[in-house]
Amino acid sequence: MARLDGRRQVSPGSREEFDRLYRRTYPRLLRTAYGVLGDAGAAEDCVQEAFLRAFEAWPRFRPVRPPEAWLHQITVNTAISFRRRQRLRAAGELIRRLGRPEPPPDPSALADGAAVVAALAALPPKLSATFVLRHYHGYTNREVSAILQVSERTVGMRLSAARRQLRHRLGEEWSGLPESADSRVERTSVQVDA
Repeated sequence: MARLDGRRQVSPGSREEFDRLYRRTYPRLLRTAYGVLGDAGAAEDCVQEAFLRAFEAWPRFRPVRPPEAWLHQITVNTAISFRRRQRLRAAGELIRRLGRPEPPPDPSALADGAAVVAALAALPPKLSATFVLRHYHGYTNREVSAILQVSERTVGMRLSAARRQLRHRLGEEWSGLPESADSRVERTSVQVDA
């Protein structure tokens, strides 16, 4: 049996256990989706959709890995799909709006850490998800590899690529970017109201 919080056993298919899992993991999943998408409203939508998918699959859940890792994977996949759909919509919108003035900036992009959030959102989704899980949530590379179901080497390569692209977007002088696998981004730089 997989553990929900290190103290209790998870009973796959139990509605009460899923409710507890929802309450326990929602804030972390919301911050993960926000780190990938850079938009609080879209992050909430993605997390809700991820929980809906997880709830529908809950009776068939097999505790091969922790339920939180399973939910992170569903959330990251949902966010990646959302970004793909968003890019397609943006291309269509751009074609329709040729000649129109640019819309005002998104208010969430003007909040604290806006440059970091915008830079994370501009990364390919797999890179931003890996970076957020590793440096924001503090998972080890091994845990990130389990969540995303990729090798540790892939996690390392994604982190290196993400740091390189973030430095390019944020400037070499930006001191908040982790240099090594041991450092973490300050939570205040990408805080979400949860």
